[in-house]
Amino acid sequence: MSEYLAPLKDMQFTLELVRQHTGLDQIEVLAEMTPDFANTILAEAAKFATGVLSPLNQVGDQQGCRFDNGTVITPPGWQQAYQQFCDNGWMGLAMTEAAGGQALPRFIAQPVNEMWLSANLAFVMFHALNQGGSDILRHFGSATQQQRYLEPLASGQWTIAMALTEPGAGSDLAATTTKATPLANGDYRIKGQKIFITYGEHDMAANIIHLVLARTPDAPAGSRGISLFAVPKYRIEADGSLGAHNDVVCSGIEHKMGLHGSPTCSISYGDHDDCIGELIGAENQGLMAMFVLMNEARLSTGMQGVGFGELSYQHALRYAQERSQGSHYQNGTRVTINQHPDVQRMLLTMRSQTMGLRALGYLLAAWIDLAEHSSDEQQRQQLRGQIALLTPVFKAFGTEQGNQMSYTCLQVFGGMGFVEETGIAQFMRDARIITIYEGTTGIQARDLLFRKILADKGTALRCLLRHIHQDADRLATPLAELQSNLIHSVAAMQNQLEALLDSANKTSEQTRLHAGSVPLLDALGILCVGWQLALLADQACIRGDSDADYHRNLIAQARFYFAHEMPRIQALLATVADADNGLKDFDFNAAG
Repeated sequence: MSEYLAPLKDMQFTLELVRQHTGLDQIEVLAEMTPDFANTILAEAAKFATGVLSPLNQVGDQQGCRFDNGTVITPPGWQQAYQQFCDNGWMGLAMTEAAGGQALPRFIAQPVNEMWLSANLAFVMFHALNQGGSDILRHFGSATQQQRYLEPLASGQWTIAMALTEPGAGSDLAATTTKATPLANGDYRIKGQKIFITYGEHDMAANIIHLVLARTPDAPAGSRGISLFAVPKYRIEADGSLGAHNDVVCSGIEHKMGLHGSPTCSISYGDHDDCIGELIGAENQGLMAMFVLMNEARLSTGMQGVGFGELSYQHALRYAQERSQGSHYQNGTRVTINQHPDVQRMLLTMRSQTMGLRALGYLLAAWIDLAEHSSDEQQRQQLRGQIALLTPVFKAFGTEQGNQMSYTCLQVFGGMGFVEETGIAQFMRDARIITIYEGTTGIQARDLLFRKILADKGTALRCLLRHIHQDADRLATPLAELQSNLIHSVAAMQNQLEALLDSANKTSEQTRLHAGSVPLLDALGILCVGWQLALLADQACIRGDSDADYHRNLIAQARFYFAHEMPRIQALLATVADADNGLKDFDFNAAG
């Protein structure tokens, strides 16, 4: 199987677009991160992704993790790669200097993360957990907790495990039953079971810090009564050394469709009533704290869709350039399949979708940087609103498209894609979960509609639509058809927003709102990708003949997307307006 190659040219071009479009250079600390500096970081990351992680991807798939009496043995090469990953400082790339990290801005860390996700997702799934866990401790942990945990997490000496889901509860965190009983010294005794815990047990780091959602004895019912606890696998002594085992036991790992190299664990806490945890933040505020990690994980999962798109496109393109099949439709000569228009359509669908989603992911990372460093409070609040609005869109639409692109790659390969030796089947197996974990597509769509759009009466969405419209107005003259399409699509989304707001408090409209949330998210996802592709094409027009072939391709991919994907917005919005048709009449209890 051919290996992954980091698309440095695409990454660098997109980074420069984001830098110019967002005004990052107006923030002194961000302006110091010059393009040359960023390119040096990306080049080093590319060497590691291509030379170390990518060759292990198929090893992880074929050999997977082994479970042996409470311990998990990761695939061959995993431990050595992990040590290199940590020694090279990649774990703490975007963590603060105070925490022992390198404090690189997110907009530079994002393309680095994309490389890891494309090269070997199963291996690198611990990374977003450590980043998100570090953010939780920075925002909610005490000074003592920060001193205890942050540096070992940044160095990779310890890893984070996110312990949310319980047997029978699924994504319903309000059903959490794990107990946390307060002790006289301020600690808590933890007792319960959690499942689907990524890297909940492994053999790569010295300690694993489980972030566990649990209920104290007098906690209110539902999600209002959940607290967050740090529960280390090994207790931590006053001097930072590791002490006794903390009654945290892995009872098994899942036998999964894909991501075989990433252990998904079931964990028992306190089987012998000797599991000790410490409260992070205040009691009954655990869900608010955990959302910091969950939002980090959701943005990372959206980038996983980009990673699968790039991986799928690279493999499909190389195969299509080499595979001779059939005759040219015009002159009858035998050709490689990349000469067939339908194969070209599939390749350019993957290419354009990946480029647009990449630009959106980099933009979100830049907005996070700006929201953190800007001195303008109004700008900070506006940016946070935009990030919150687009997080479920990026997570859900990005992962759905990542799955679609994995499928399209297999379609280009034809029968050879169905053969395990080519490695393409692994893409589909691995990608399937990304639309499910960290909140399914349906959960993200409901979050988008009810918590992000209706809850603020459309304020954040109106702001986004104004932003897109303003960018469309400034597009270069050769892109007039894209400009018109983009403005028309913004107007359609604006009209739909007003209709949604009108229906928000009508009991009779609730079924339609819920049933139409996924089509609405898809429409907004297509709009955002088209917006980003238009900006990339605009930048290509500005740069002109400096790299004529590359810039011409950027313009062509935008035109292709606007012809093949943007028309779907109107159809999806029509579905949103009529989404309950048939649902209220169909009796699912009587269905055979």
